Amino acid sequence: MFRLETEVDKERRILLGRRLHEDNRNGSPGLRALRSTPAEHEVPLEVWLLDGRGALVGGLSGRTWAYWLHVDLLWVDARHRGLGLGARLLAEAERLAHDDRSCTRSRLETWDFQAPGFYRKQGYEVVGEIKDYPPGVAEFILVKRLTPVGPPPREPRGRLLGRRNRRK
Repeated sequence: MFRLETEVDKERRILLGRRLHEDNRNGSPGLRALRSTPAEHEVPLEVWLLDGRGALVGGLSGRTWAYWLHVDLLWVDARHRGLGLGARLLAEAERLAHDDRSCTRSRLETWDFQAPGFYRKQGYEVVGEIKDYPPGVAEFILVKRLTPVGPPPREPRGRLLGRRNRRK
């Protein structure tokens, strides 16, 4: 015989998460391959934008897992919007995720009244839309392939590889 309970129970939630994680890993070769790699565990990633007095002007909060950056929150104070600060926050999070944590992609969700256009300008592509979530609003799921940020690679000097001492 079984019974249903509806109370909030932190210990059961933790146990539930462990069991689901174990079943998922057992059912997926991709998840099993993450075992014992730096990408196996979810790790918070946060970038803060502070003014000269140290007050919060903007920030990004996310996490990395399985070689992905997941942006959960990105906000810039209304008085400072339009100055490129959101783009700077996002670019720094992407750089950290790529360079320090070997992430190859980024994902996020945004509502239609928030910033889908902003994210498209930053190179994100809409891969999903959920209408009426919440009612009257559309949620977009966006992804981006992360590439190294910095100066372009230098041109090779001297002979090109594979062209040594060819017979004429």
